[in-house]
Amino acid sequence: MLLAIDIGNTNIVLGVFDGDRLIQSWRLSTNRQRTADELGIWVCQLFEHRRLDVGAVDGVILASVVPQLTGTTIEMAGRYFGRDPLVVEGNIGTGMPVLYDAPSDVGADRIVNGVAAFERYGRPKGKAVIVVDFGTATTFDAITVAGEYLGGVICPGVQISADALFQRAARLPRVDVRRPARVIGRSTVGSMQSGLFYGYVGLVEGLVQRMRAELESPAICIATGGLAELIAPETAVIEAVDCDLTLHGLRTIWDRNQPPVTPGLP
Repeated sequence: MLLAIDIGNTNIVLGVFDGDRLIQSWRLSTNRQRTADELGIWVCQLFEHRRLDVGAVDGVILASVVPQLTGTTIEMAGRYFGRDPLVVEGNIGTGMPVLYDAPSDVGADRIVNGVAAFERYGRPKGKAVIVVDFGTATTFDAITVAGEYLGGVICPGVQISADALFQRAARLPRVDVRRPARVIGRSTVGSMQSGLFYGYVGLVEGLVQRMRAELESPAICIATGGLAELIAPETAVIEAVDCDLTLHGLRTIWDRNQPPVTPGLP
């Protein structure tokens, strides 16, 4: 079994694979102050709750955009699983060329998403791919029909925008991000919810259309991240939602970094 760990600014996502099958996943809040022992006990309890055997894990792969937790998680994997994790750093070992002016600037999570999206959706259809990730930031990533990471767009996340309205405008309340009953709000809360929700729908539609115009081949658009299932049904430009996209990308990268099996040998 493979334990895949994606450490983001808002959530830590863990997935357990049996071969190429994702058998369990968890999405938990990111706490930069956790120690290796706290993480280890936390993960072991999750395994126990789902009746999974910690000892059956024979590989760990990690992608992190939170440096404070990267070393902590490496230590946890060694102490509680007896494994040195494969750490995804930039595009090294991912099998995906990066065409960014400075390839090291691209976050590991964005490349991992690109690998998964291309293998699961782009390559089978012979298309380029656009990945929209509704995370702490809303990111758009373009993968060419040849499987190259071309570049992307970074916008403030929906929740960041909601928090900014509350913090910077004294008379505006804090609101949840949700689909309002109508576009034209008839209250302050309704107006804010409309701006946040439909404003991001419009942002996604506009940027995806412009990115498709710059790509040299038809592109399929895949959404992932915490708000993907909320936003995607409101727009035709998103063709699929895959909330486990990053985990599948980590598994693909793990497979690409394993030694080849010699025929006839166990």
